Amino acid sequence: MTDVHCTVWDETRGEGAAAVFVHNIFTWGDDDAYGFAAQRPLADRYRLLLMDRRGYGRSPGTGRSDFDTDAADLVDLLARQDGGAHVVGHGNGGLAAMLAAGRRPDLVRSLTLIQPSAFSAAAGDPVVRDMLRRVARSAGVPESVTPEQYLRASTEGIGLPMPEPTERRLRAVATSMRERPVWEARVPLEPLRDAPWPTLVICGTWQDAPEPYRTYAGEPLVACARAVAEAVGARLLRVDGYYPHTQRPAAVNAALRELWG
Repeated sequence: MTDVHCTVWDETRGEGAAAVFVHNIFTWGDDDAYGFAAQRPLADRYRLLLMDRRGYGRSPGTGRSDFDTDAADLVDLLARQDGGAHVVGHGNGGLAAMLAAGRRPDLVRSLTLIQPSAFSAAAGDPVVRDMLRRVARSAGVPESVTPEQYLRASTEGIGLPMPEPTERRLRAVATSMRERPVWEARVPLEPLRDAPWPTLVICGTWQDAPEPYRTYAGEPLVACARAVAEAVGARLLRVDGYYPHTQRPAAVNAALRELWG
């Protein structure tokens, strides 16, 4: 049994179908800033399980965060839900969700991917190809850089507000700094394309994002979302902003209710 932590929100007293959420970098399941806090209203009809990946939130530490380990943890969690679960993944959590769903499609009721970091599935896109070339030339994060410095450079350094550098936030940033590069993942698309359940891909429009963030992160993520949706036959939903589930929770929550219903 996996020892990762899950925050559970459930107003149905166990009667609602399970929905498992898997977060991105710098965050944890029920985080207000980047996590899924704004999805809590869905607990009126569904049993929400917000998984903290290893090294994040209340889950145990890890020497190096790895998408394959996250996928294995997610499969274990899904196997313990009666009838499986709806799965929602954001960013690197979306990559883990795709891997888990591909390994055990029988445990999945639906799959929602919010700007998934499944860049290998979109490697043929010119924007993604340029991004992959750029990161391949990168020397990585120097050992001398602290988590707080990295957080500041990754937010204020590109025109975004910096969240308070709490102990939990800095732990999440430190784990993110050591994550296995997502472009090393090879996502099996065929089992997702052939699955009997529906898939929804959500991405932002990015029109209001700071220019460096839009160019270096937004454009590859939009291209990746478009390619993944086409590859697996999913619906692609575009919403305003660049953090869909935190900036436009009403639109995202409505789409999830429609999909789960």
